[in-house]
Amino acid sequence: MISGKTTLIAHLGYPTENFKAPFIYNPWFEKKGIDAVVMPMGVLVDDYPTVFPSLFRLTNIRGALVTMPHKITTVGLVDEVTPTASIAGACNAVLKREDGTLLGDQFDGAGFVRGVERKGRALKGARVLVLGSGGVGSAIAASLAGAGVAEMALFDTAEASVEALAGRLRKHYPQLVVTTGSKDPAGFDLIVNATPLGMKEGDPLPFDIDRIAPNTFVGEVVMKAEYTPLLQAALAKGCQVQVGTDMLFEMIPAYLEFFGFGTATPDALRAVSQIKQ
Repeated sequence: MISGKTTLIAHLGYPTENFKAPFIYNPWFEKKGIDAVVMPMGVLVDDYPTVFPSLFRLTNIRGALVTMPHKITTVGLVDEVTPTASIAGACNAVLKREDGTLLGDQFDGAGFVRGVERKGRALKGARVLVLGSGGVGSAIAASLAGAGVAEMALFDTAEASVEALAGRLRKHYPQLVVTTGSKDPAGFDLIVNATPLGMKEGDPLPFDIDRIAPNTFVGEVVMKAEYTPLLQAALAKGCQVQVGTDMLFEMIPAYLEFFGFGTATPDALRAVSQIKQ
């Protein structure tokens, strides 16, 4: 039963969004006996700057999960952002601290990185190629930098976007070698497709699969199909891969830790999840 003492985590998104988070978090809270609830809240873009600060005046709110199109706007509505959120230029999690101030963070990239590391791939000192400099690509690039990769190549057809991301990475991680302008995958330890390519049938592969070695790790963010044509081609070459949904279930333990609810394994979360997998 939800009461005035129940800890509230708002799930802020557009009114037409298909909210999935409550069907993962809430069964987990129930199983663990945690008096908390993730509550979906559809907010129009024009209303968001007013609704957001009002929401955090509630006495039992601990934080919020933020989805598009509100992630970028949220950066300007919190008191502080982490380096990861600053590089990504977006927040997808907000914590109300004990003094009432709001901390914004970004966990899209954390989910991707945790998945790669859980599969046994070391990232410290690695050479990585990130295709796509949008919200997800920027977040993954930021988290990879935080994990200690040595070199990062960025590619996007939107040249201004990719150069801006490169600049933010160099500012926060001056020791990181950042290059732009090429999507040649040869010689990289890890390649990330953070573009929409793969969502539609007939999409071309985001890079030349023949140019990668069997020891290359290939990660995907597209969730529409578990094994996209890119991942199928990578598997055929003997590569280790990561599917898009792994990122979703890997980021939830990071969220739980951020909000002070302990942690969980992706397998435990999948076991109680009420969404179709």
